[in-house]
Amino acid sequence: MLRRAIDVAACGLGLLALSPLLALVALVIKATSRGPVLFPQERIGQHGRAFRMWKLRSMYVGADAAKAKLAAATGAASDGVRFKLRRDPRITPIGRVIRKLSIDELPQLFNVLVGDMTLVGPRPPLRREVELYDVRAWRRLEVRPGLTCLWQIGGRSDLSFDEQVALDLEYVDAIRPLDEIRIVARTIPAVLRGRGAY
Repeated sequence: MLRRAIDVAACGLGLLALSPLLALVALVIKATSRGPVLFPQERIGQHGRAFRMWKLRSMYVGADAAKAKLAAATGAASDGVRFKLRRDPRITPIGRVIRKLSIDELPQLFNVLVGDMTLVGPRPPLRREVELYDVRAWRRLEVRPGLTCLWQIGGRSDLSFDEQVALDLEYVDAIRPLDEIRIVARTIPAVLRGRGAY
């Protein structure tokens, strides 16, 4: 109950404080590329429950349809589970900026408010990623997914999938409330450095 109260209070204040930035970025997205400002995407949460996660749109319309062709052309699939390209042609110019600074993730504060996510926890995966999980990776889904976690402050996409799983399981098995405060505090400098954000 205390954790939920902290989530609601922190996200409510965060949305109020960040609303001018969100409005400005929304206007820029709308003015520079065709399509909606927000991008909903199915993600898998605690115990395998699916939910709709929100992001600011950072890709051109039709990016999902082009993904299979791009993967086949580049052979780029990180560890056979995650698909990441350092220079993904589907990303808009403003999208590169908001991804680098993780601004595209800010609408997930709404996901925290409604209880799909929490402030600190493993990042929620896509269904196609979960379908490739082994028993060890499935343990990531034992807890509620979060906005930030050890993986988020440790290098993000620069880390292999196995490294991500190891950090997430460290969180699941050993994290304490004080550790979560440290993770939140380290998230801001990690975001500003932009390491692994693409």
